[in-house]
Amino acid sequence: MKDAKKKRILVTGGAGYIGSHACKALSRAGFHPVTLDNLIYGHEWAVKWGPFIRGDIHDGRLLDRVFGFFSPAAVIHFAAFAYVGESVTDPEKYYENNVAGTLSLLSAMRRNGCPSIVFSSTCATYGDPHRVPISEDHPQQPINPYGRSKFMIEQILKDFEDAYGVLYAALRYFNAAGGDPDVEIGEDHDPETHLIPLVIQAALGLRQCVEVFGSDYPTPDGTAVRDYIHVTDLAQAHVRALQHLLDGGKSLRLNLGTGKGHSVREIIRAVEEETGTKVPVQKASRRAGDPPLLVADAARAAEELCWKPRYSDMRTIVKTALRWHRSRLVLHDTAAVERRA
Repeated sequence: MKDAKKKRILVTGGAGYIGSHACKALSRAGFHPVTLDNLIYGHEWAVKWGPFIRGDIHDGRLLDRVFGFFSPAAVIHFAAFAYVGESVTDPEKYYENNVAGTLSLLSAMRRNGCPSIVFSSTCATYGDPHRVPISEDHPQQPINPYGRSKFMIEQILKDFEDAYGVLYAALRYFNAAGGDPDVEIGEDHDPETHLIPLVIQAALGLRQCVEVFGSDYPTPDGTAVRDYIHVTDLAQAHVRALQHLLDGGKSLRLNLGTGKGHSVREIIRAVEEETGTKVPVQKASRRAGDPPLLVADAARAAEELCWKPRYSDMRTIVKTALRWHRSRLVLHDTAAVERRA
């Protein structure tokens, strides 16, 4: 039982998109993920690889019970609000949930002797980049409350390491995309703001069109360029970072991306080719704060974690995402037939 306890990992936000994929990767690597999620944005159906506790990271008493019962060897922390636009209109919500919630979690870790945390950070901490590709030594100057909340947490983690010896890996990833290759879990946000599922939904007739925000950027086709990383590759990087910390490695701050950018028009074209359907497009003005180009320099992650993306070519990303969305359509259609019967 002692050895089994060492392999238990508390995954906050483990019912969400990236968190659920990380739980699957943890299980395959021999760990036992324990999911804690308040289900504001997560889904209970996505918890398939270990126990589920419905609750909030602000609840210190609950956290103490969870740590006391499961004795996790470490935490992987995904629980956060992540809508950039909403963070601008309601910054209090983001600082209270993301920053104060993380502080509550770290305090519980200290009280219960849990020494390590892998933190879901973001390229939004860099803000509008001065150079591309973006390496970890690029200045962090976030331009919205969401990015600032994640940046603050990185500073808190460093302070907790210096003062209390808490080890951490802050993983700054770029655009998560795609779906589980086995179609067991996938992306299901409400509201949906990510480009690839929006384009797929337009191709499948689930929305009237996809909006293209800005067609006059200084990029090859005038649309914004982003670095898309498959969610399964992201999940594997979290497992590698966890193993690094459990093996006695030093704290890390790493980018997770592919080093290759794809424009909005390229994404639309890739979905059209995969579905054989013309995607209806509506042009719109640029959104404030949207840089023209965001691409990662992920060389340090390759070196520190021996990690390399395996599923992140755009064809695989679109194929796996499309299979997931089509499976959800079948599920909904079957449920509708059963209700009518």
